[in-house]
Amino acid sequence: MQETHFLSTAIAATKQPLFSSISNPVPVPKPQSPSSSHHDSSHSFPPPKKTPHFPILSATKTTVSLPLHSLKPPTTPNPHSDFQEKVLYLDSIGLDFFSLINHHPPILSSPLSHIKSTVHFLLTSIGFTSPEFRRLIGMCPEILSSRVAEIVPILTFLLREAHVNGSDLRRVINRRPRLLACSVKTRLRPTLYFLQSIGISQVNKHTSLLSCSVEDKLQPRIDYLEKIGFSRRDALSMFRRFPQLFCYSIEQNFEPKFNYFVVEMGREMKELREFPHYFSFSLENRIRPRHQRCVEKGVCFPLPVLLKTSEAKFRDRLEFCCNSSIPLTTSPLWCTNSVSDDLEN
Repeated sequence: MQETHFLSTAIAATKQPLFSSISNPVPVPKPQSPSSSHHDSSHSFPPPKKTPHFPILSATKTTVSLPLHSLKPPTTPNPHSDFQEKVLYLDSIGLDFFSLINHHPPILSSPLSHIKSTVHFLLTSIGFTSPEFRRLIGMCPEILSSRVAEIVPILTFLLREAHVNGSDLRRVINRRPRLLACSVKTRLRPTLYFLQSIGISQVNKHTSLLSCSVEDKLQPRIDYLEKIGFSRRDALSMFRRFPQLFCYSIEQNFEPKFNYFVVEMGREMKELREFPHYFSFSLENRIRPRHQRCVEKGVCFPLPVLLKTSEAKFRDRLEFCCNSSIPLTTSPLWCTNSVSDDLEN
């Protein structure tokens, strides 16, 4: 039981005298000793007729008891309890809470009710399996802090504007989970219009590009191809032929592979224009080893034959060319059969 103490105020009695009426002055007695002679009689006041007595309030302690229910603090949500409940819930569906907030801290402040609604929507309405769902969240934790009201417009956009078939919706999102964390107004729709403007009409076959920024990712790659010597028309033609070029890094992909193509391979630019898929192959595991083997054998294959064929077919063709007379590169028969066979396969 808590107690509240109230202390009264002690008031000392006043010592100021009350004065009698001026019309009835009382004679002032003369001082009785020399010690009091310093008082001026002309300025002396008559003594009071009666000294009033004021009551003195002593400091006492008063105890007031309050009802127990009035002393309880107001009820507030327990953040510690909410935190534990969120950790337990995410663990129950196979997600590591601490790993998630490490990659996407806003999950920490997302209401548990919103998270549950999003999980239920993805699993039941769209039909993701539990393994698929865990993979989605692992690749893009932002989805978990998105509300259902934010996800529905994205699905509507993919179906109605990007012309994704309903049966392909799960596959599209599985391939690029970040689509569910993008704004339709500021990201998806502007990117769709840009891709259509450069001649990529079937965007539904390249939906992973919709999550890319036009200013930060798409346009700089077009600019790079123009910088290394392609006309804008040829650059756009290369992206139309192989839209996945937009996904490759300029510093880690385009630059080292282009430098090797020009310096080490000594190829002509028109080969890249006709076969932009060159940038999709590994420089260390495919381009350089095969080129060096061709140099050792004195053979020169077109880019599609050099890179697209399987290792077994490449070895067979290389041995075939080394064991037979090889047409000159200026001959119309130069690797004609190999190229046609490869394109058919």
